[in-house]
Amino acid sequence: MNIRRARSKDMDGINKLLFQVLTVHHNGRPDLFKGNAKKYTDKELLEIIADDSRPIFVATDDADNVLGYAFCVFQQHTDDNILTDIKTLYIDDLCVDQKLRGRHIGRQLYEYVLQFARESGCYNVTLNVWALNESARKFYEACGLVPQKFGMECIL
Repeated sequence: MNIRRARSKDMDGINKLLFQVLTVHHNGRPDLFKGNAKKYTDKELLEIIADDSRPIFVATDDADNVLGYAFCVFQQHTDDNILTDIKTLYIDDLCVDQKLRGRHIGRQLYEYVLQFARESGCYNVTLNVWALNESARKFYEACGLVPQKFGMECIL
């Protein structure tokens, strides 16, 4: 397995996984997530792939097929009134093909992101997990992540 920055030729594999993530979210919260939709248009995805402030990493097999991805975003609140100027790498989305889970691909992607964040001078790595996705929460806890904050709601 190889982990590298995503390229435009990876779009089909990335889109396949984006649909898998959306299906999990739609099945868990159809009141919030549309079914059979994509998070990004192809144009938006191409722009993200080219954007160094929003790196996407892909795990690929020997034939260069996408097995999983990690969408990341650099965040920093420079000169904010209350927040310090730390540099954060936020994992916006991490997914491994549902047929390949349990093979430590996600763990290797996560470890790669951690190393990239260290080399980029980040203070921390953060992410959000939807309450409906207990398996993802357990995965991240097994990777050593701990809650930073909680998002709460009251459906009216």
